[in-house]
Amino acid sequence: MLLKKKNIIYGFICSFLVCLIFVSCSKDDGTVDPVDDTGGGDDMPPVGFVGEIDWIKNLGGSEIDDAVAIVKSNDNGYVVLGNTSSIDGDIIDKTTTDSDFWVLKISETGTILWNKTYGGSNNDTATDISTTADGGYIISGGTRSSDGDVTTGNAGFVDYWILKIDATGGKIWDRTFGFSGEDRANKVFQTKDGGYLVSGFFDVTASGGAGNDGRRHAGGEFWTIKLNAAGNYMWRRYYGGFKDDRSYDAVETSDGGYFIIGTTESVDGDVTDNKGSYDFWIVKINANGDRLWSKSYGGSEIDTGYAITATEDGNFMFVGDSRSSDQDITNPKGNADLWVVKFGPSGNIIWQKSLGGSQFDSARSIEALSDGNYLISGATRSNDGDVSTNNGENDAWVLLMNPSGDVIFEKAIGGSNFDFGEDAILGHDNASILLVGNTESNDKDIPGNRGIKDMLVVKLK
Repeated sequence: MLLKKKNIIYGFICSFLVCLIFVSCSKDDGTVDPVDDTGGGDDMPPVGFVGEIDWIKNLGGSEIDDAVAIVKSNDNGYVVLGNTSSIDGDIIDKTTTDSDFWVLKISETGTILWNKTYGGSNNDTATDISTTADGGYIISGGTRSSDGDVTTGNAGFVDYWILKIDATGGKIWDRTFGFSGEDRANKVFQTKDGGYLVSGFFDVTASGGAGNDGRRHAGGEFWTIKLNAAGNYMWRRYYGGFKDDRSYDAVETSDGGYFIIGTTESVDGDVTDNKGSYDFWIVKINANGDRLWSKSYGGSEIDTGYAITATEDGNFMFVGDSRSSDQDITNPKGNADLWVVKFGPSGNIIWQKSLGGSQFDSARSIEALSDGNYLISGATRSNDGDVSTNNGENDAWVLLMNPSGDVIFEKAIGGSNFDFGEDAILGHDNASILLVGNTESNDKDIPGNRGIKDMLVVKLK
């Protein structure tokens, strides 16, 4: 059932009161606590949720600022991860305009409780944050620095940079990994054994073969590293072919292994079932990082997978965007669609669905809710199909999807310029949604503009 009009949402919320408990399995935690996905979802938004904007904050300074992820804190606040090149406005501990990691703790009303930057004298770009058992946070990204907060050196150009901080933002440790090319971590989370799994990509060609570990691949590859609880290296593995392969997300599975997901352009090496151009690509590995199998999803055009989550019935959801209209994609809607694939533990497609309108629509995160529904964030340029409105150019887009892949709520947020959503979570009250991303607008939904690009934080109630 597609509910896009607010009066329909209000009516159904009044008619159906269902208790909703949030289950964390989005960007904030790669260890899966599964949810019911057996078709028993109540097809309704959370109790008390009407889909209206409670508040919007555009944060930052006069340069480029953005948000890439949000997690809950243990004391009813939220911690937002982003990047900043500003030295003014909300940024209080930075004096140079290179890019640094930017972490903010905010209250339920969006008030900044504390904010800190981390990095060195060159560009440092954050990609993901997860909570840790000690109440702190683990952060991934890439660094070109070898000074400041980056204490473990730089092998050349961009290296993986992993940063551990405590509950108040104090730095505990950092680690760099890489070779002479671009090596960037896109996901990190604490594993069940207390260590950490890191995944992203590294440039095999630029490494001059140093990163091959005896393999004959080229281009870029999925690169997964396992750390112990102290952040020390345990093992590393590479997956891919002779073209461009990039991992964006990962999740721990019930058998102690992992799914590593992203996109591949390769037609050889570990990639045995290329569909054409770029595909969604998933690699199943065991606890030691050995590849058990891999599988491609998509069509003849560009299909890019960004996020994964799990379901209580032992299956998984994989989201991103697709420009294809053939092979695995059976119901395309526009230029590019938000594409959802539900697959089984052996990689078999259970169902797939395209969401969006006639323009470009994409997903960047997916979070499972305990009623069997899913919270998705991304961006849209459409104003038709599954998208009820467009404020101009790109809008940040947030959706609730039922277990069958039908949209039960959606909202585009933005102004007349470019606005993007990167992550969304259910609030502490289980009746609100927190969305983060970036904005270049200063009108319509966006209350102002501080610089070239601002961090965007939105609360829907």
